Amino acid sequence: MGERSVSERKAFAVLGQHRSMQRRAPRGSDDEAALTADIVELAKRYGRYGYRRVTALLRDAGWAVNRKRVERIWRRDGLKVPQRQPKRGRLWLADGSCVRLRPECDNHVCAYDFVEDRTRDGRKFRMLCVVDEFTREALAIRVARKLSSADVIDTLADLFIARGAPAHSARTRGRSSWSRR
Repeated sequence: MGERSVSERKAFAVLGQHRSMQRRAPRGSDDEAALTADIVELAKRYGRYGYRRVTALLRDAGWAVNRKRVERIWRRDGLKVPQRQPKRGRLWLADGSCVRLRPECDNHVCAYDFVEDRTRDGRKFRMLCVVDEFTREALAIRVARKLSSADVIDTLADLFIARGAPAHSARTRGRSSWSRR
């Protein structure tokens, strides 16, 4: 049998491939690994910087690099800028030193905070609210025009005598402690 000759154009048309794909050898950069290592290192050092700012830092360091190339490496390695932490009611410090305690059972974590309001005549009153974090039950609400530290201690002491002391107690600051679960 004779060999049948098919043109290159027809062969690539059947395959659905462009002819230049076969002729051009894929060229990988020699510095790809070093560039990737530098991008990852800068992303770790500057956690809030995105790929555009990292590109500027790389150029300042002497790399002749394109923003699109940095973006491609950034996405390939799964790098992301973490979401900004809200200014109020932070659960942890920037250094990650505090881990929020999650309640495991009834009477495990107890939280208290103050709520303030005004009556119709404009006079201020305060409420001391004590909450069990696990059941979200209001254990005590003390209302007065003025609440001193002695009043707080009295309320907590009465509560601890009646229910027993919780394993942990915490003062919440400004927001309810379960609103960010």
